[in-house]
Amino acid sequence: MDMTPEEYRRYVRQKEKKSPILKDVLLAFVVGGAICVIGQVIQNGWSALGLSEEDAGTATSCTLVYLSALLTGLNLYHKIARFGGAGTLVPITGFANAVVSPALDFKSEGFVTGMAAKMFTVAGPVIVFGTLASVLYGVVLLLLE
Repeated sequence: MDMTPEEYRRYVRQKEKKSPILKDVLLAFVVGGAICVIGQVIQNGWSALGLSEEDAGTATSCTLVYLSALLTGLNLYHKIARFGGAGTLVPITGFANAVVSPALDFKSEGFVTGMAAKMFTVAGPVIVFGTLASVLYGVVLLLLE
């Protein structure tokens, strides 16, 4: 079947699935907002247990990372992500999912060369650039004082 590039483009446009963008945006907003509300409820709970605001924030972050990793391990985070799309990329839960998913996918290749190595495929650059950015911000803050 010989096609010109223009004929191929028309053929692809006919076959492509139309994206329900408004529905996708609304679901992302609702699911992302629900994750944030859950985070706020968790933080309020830690505060009610007597933690300071700073400690409650730290405990909340740890709890959200744990819950995200647990849901990923139980294959539930993927189902939530398929429903809520970009709403599940809320930074801390999405990052935990991005670290745990490759680790689970490559565990059959062994602990070191599979799980441990692949776990940082996505997370590695984020950690490196996050660390670099925090150092640069710290130097700027130091110079401005």
